[in-house]
Amino acid sequence: MHIRWNWFCLLLLFLAPTPLFAQGLWERVPVPTQKVLNSVFFTDSLYGWIAGDSGTIIHTSDGGKTWILQNTATTNDIVTLFFLDRNLGWASSLNYTTAPYGTVLLKTTDGGDHWIPSTYPVSDIFITCILYRDTMNGWMGGRPHALVRTTDGGVTWTQANVDTTVLAFFPVLGIRFYNDKYGYACGGMFDIAGVIWRTDNGGDLWHAIDPSEAPADEVHELHLFDSLHVMGAGGDPDFGYGVGMIRTSDGGLSWNYQELGVQGTAYDLDFRTPGEAWAPVGPARKLIFSTDTGYNWTAVPTPDSTSIYRMTFPDSLHGWAVGHKGAVIRYTKEVSGIHDPLTLGDGGFILFQNYPNPFSNETKIRFKVPVTPAGKAVSLRIKVFTITGTQVSEVGGEEFFPGVNELVLDASALPPGIYFYALYAGTSGNPTLQTRPGKMILIR
Repeated sequence: MHIRWNWFCLLLLFLAPTPLFAQGLWERVPVPTQKVLNSVFFTDSLYGWIAGDSGTIIHTSDGGKTWILQNTATTNDIVTLFFLDRNLGWASSLNYTTAPYGTVLLKTTDGGDHWIPSTYPVSDIFITCILYRDTMNGWMGGRPHALVRTTDGGVTWTQANVDTTVLAFFPVLGIRFYNDKYGYACGGMFDIAGVIWRTDNGGDLWHAIDPSEAPADEVHELHLFDSLHVMGAGGDPDFGYGVGMIRTSDGGLSWNYQELGVQGTAYDLDFRTPGEAWAPVGPARKLIFSTDTGYNWTAVPTPDSTSIYRMTFPDSLHGWAVGHKGAVIRYTKEVSGIHDPLTLGDGGFILFQNYPNPFSNETKIRFKVPVTPAGKAVSLRIKVFTITGTQVSEVGGEEFFPGVNELVLDASALPPGIYFYALYAGTSGNPTLQTRPGKMILIR
């Protein structure tokens, strides 16, 4: 019992400040604002922008090591950002205070050193999403309904043609294009209907989801696997419903909605890798992730119990998410593959990430034993624990000589789930922890 309690305390020590999930960690980072943050956009791992209330835009050019407040010359809430490259970008600020009410669009050609405002020409339209496919051709969506395009770099905007189904003219919250021909948009209204629109002719005509397949609440974001396979994230925060995902495999002709059993609403959706998806659940103060392209999900707490609403992964190694009261969290992929060490202290022992991971039934774990006096062998074992600190398995127990060694873990008797493992040295009666814990995912 004493060993188990020491392990559990150590596990909490590692997880609390920098939670380790999906072979990486999320951690809170300081930024020069406490405003509510509504949008985050990175063009690559170094250059990124975050926008929020009261005209806030902050910028990094060094991968988030430093953040600088930019001068937007507005006090309007900025709700969305989009950049084509490190210099050319757009933002939408919402004017609720001075008639005519509506949207003031911001544009920069120098990475945000200067933002140039222009009033969207239609009043009482509030733009919530921006997508440019090149310097001239772009799309925007908004409330109470806007699905508009430009072919002249934003000088003029034209409302798209939408079919006349009952769900055609709801708010638009997200727009994605797979190529010049196929595109999708999503949106809806809380407790009324979630809507997805599709186009197969470059946006000349959009078709809304059939009402019989529409969820009861907004679809906040989309991910396009290809022109036929698409999924969207949303949900109903009311008790008993929760996060939901909607999918099509036939280009939007039919849709299937799945409730995940996680309380809250998924306000965004992004894939770190082709198989690993993440979504923030806002006031529920959780993130959910999937390692099987979004069919099964695991909920994890956010760092510092922050409310997170938007996220992005500029590549598989870096991720950013933002939310309430200046909350900015960063994902760093620390343990990916067998060459990533999990060290602790100065003992010299190194534990490598298990492989394969995720795995089914059996996985291999490598570790390195440091050089010892006279090259003596060391008694070592690898212990496996549940996320609550209960030990469920152990391999090793024999002596290992200095150098890289490997053990095979047979987990066929364990149920699927998330497990932690660490390297211990010494006799079975009083082994000493030598490495920080690694995480493994057992699937069937």
